[in-house]
Amino acid sequence: MAVVLLLGFSSGIPLALTGTTLQAWMKTENVDLTTIGLFSLVGLPYALKFLWAPFMDRYTPPFLGRRQGWIVIAQLLLVASIATMGFFNPAQTPWIVAALAMLVAFFSASQDIVVDAYRTDLLERDEVGPGASLYVTGYRIAMLVSGAVALILADHLPWRVVYLIMAGTMAIGLLAAFFAPSPRVVVKPPTSLMNAFVHPLLEFFRRKGAWEIVLFVIFYKIDVVVTTALMTPFIMDMGFSKTDIGAVTKGFGLVATIVGTLVGGALMVRLGIKRSLWAFGIFQGVSGMSFWLLAKLGHHYPMMVTAIAAENFCSGMGNAAYSAFMMSLCDKRFTATQFALLTSLMAVTRVVGSTPSGWLAERLGWEMYFIFATLLMIPSLLILTRYNKWANLADQESPATT
Repeated sequence: MAVVLLLGFSSGIPLALTGTTLQAWMKTENVDLTTIGLFSLVGLPYALKFLWAPFMDRYTPPFLGRRQGWIVIAQLLLVASIATMGFFNPAQTPWIVAALAMLVAFFSASQDIVVDAYRTDLLERDEVGPGASLYVTGYRIAMLVSGAVALILADHLPWRVVYLIMAGTMAIGLLAAFFAPSPRVVVKPPTSLMNAFVHPLLEFFRRKGAWEIVLFVIFYKIDVVVTTALMTPFIMDMGFSKTDIGAVTKGFGLVATIVGTLVGGALMVRLGIKRSLWAFGIFQGVSGMSFWLLAKLGHHYPMMVTAIAAENFCSGMGNAAYSAFMMSLCDKRFTATQFALLTSLMAVTRVVGSTPSGWLAERLGWEMYFIFATLLMIPSLLILTRYNKWANLADQESPATT
């Protein structure tokens, strides 16, 4: 569990360093907004990581085994690329910084591939829920470090030093990878690269209910995506200041998410995956109605805090069940490829949910918008009624929780 938490931390560090933190650095160097916007393309490797995941399933490094070996390689490359970024100025050498940011994103996505595979291979059936919640917790803490903490440091230190410090935080993940236990069951990797590409897809889509599972993965969090897609403009419309938004949504909201994730992971030990998906899916959907109530009350600070706390807490529980469910889907021969494919589907959820959100809010108004967002929990719950028909899932629940 400690290893999973620390590897979650090392997975979360690079994201902000190529996103919001890098944008802040570029803004302080007076880089134009068009260039800053174009830098969002450096995040493409996160959406495309399933393309090279089979390579990491097929080949085994000559040290530490198939999973820990790749983790260490990815982390060392991240240390080098993050540190190197600090030695270039985004205003003077934007294309060099862009290339380095793309490398950081590529190595970060590669680390995600193999860390996801490792924890799926490592955790026993009754450890999946707590393990998933601790991984998400470590990831969230890391995003706070490479986001908020890095920005605070940048007010007092040169950006070069800030990026060197952030590169140094990767030592936490390196130590965890070196001392991590090996999975108890040793699985033979695919015999060829072609098999590593083709067999994971064939194995998954030949299962009974495979396409229903795909739809469920896409729709399970869409109510949360729509609810939170316009959170900042909504709260500003209610008359709250940017300080309120920063303190409550970014600070207090993050704490609520971490607590919800840990509570969700603990409850999953008793509830099992199926009942957790039901309970947490309903909670995260209904919690969106707290914003409907805020829209009715207007500038009401206690209600704003309550709404943020409820949505983040319930969404955190949903994240724990969602992550554990996707881990349960993976064949241990192809864990890296199948998990990478499933997490890529999450990008589909963000696009489907976020793209029309502004259009909907303008036409429905805030109150009806949040009612609509809450109702979006229904499709995934309807699909979930098919859970016991899905191959390789019902048999993974313990007798006490089915």
